[in-house]
Amino acid sequence: MLTTLRRQTATGLRVLLVMTVLCGIVYPLAIWGVARIPGLEARAEGSVLPGGTGSSLIGIDPVAPDPAADPFFHTRPAASAEAEDGLGPADTATSGGSNKGGFDDGLLAAVQQRRAVIAAREGVAPQAVPADAVTASASGLDPDISPEYAALQVPRVARVTGLPVARVGELVAAATSGRTLGFLGEPRVNVTELNLSVRDARG
Repeated sequence: MLTTLRRQTATGLRVLLVMTVLCGIVYPLAIWGVARIPGLEARAEGSVLPGGTGSSLIGIDPVAPDPAADPFFHTRPAASAEAEDGLGPADTATSGGSNKGGFDDGLLAAVQQRRAVIAAREGVAPQAVPADAVTASASGLDPDISPEYAALQVPRVARVTGLPVARVGELVAAATSGRTLGFLGEPRVNVTELNLSVRDARG
């Protein structure tokens, strides 16, 4: 019986040693090595934008000191928004959706309120505001908007920044990605990257 116990203990210790080496050393080193492959390094480090100005994976709605002179493109609303109108910056520490269904009276009221605020900001009829402009994403930190929502904001951004409408349209096109693999999802515009491009073009 003592011999059996010693054999089982020795086997257990060998398994512990082998798994410690594999899972504690070999696997982390392999993952670190893959992350250093050209083309993957930026994504492995959080897709940080040049100059450390943010991550292309996180969208935080910018706040203009003067709403009448707002030079920014805006993201989708967030359930964690602090502004009374349901827009405004999301709190990255409380990422998440509202978990409200399509028949929830509170959600429907919030959507109508957001639609009115955005329509007034962009100077268009409420019916012209696209769905993604008034509905929050699951994470609340989605950096992408639809090309339709970006196009709605182009005239305002051009007017406030002084850039030609055509130039702002080019910046939107440069920040637009097509469907993933050509057939998954919808075309999208990265607002974080777009606002940095507008800032640089504006000088």
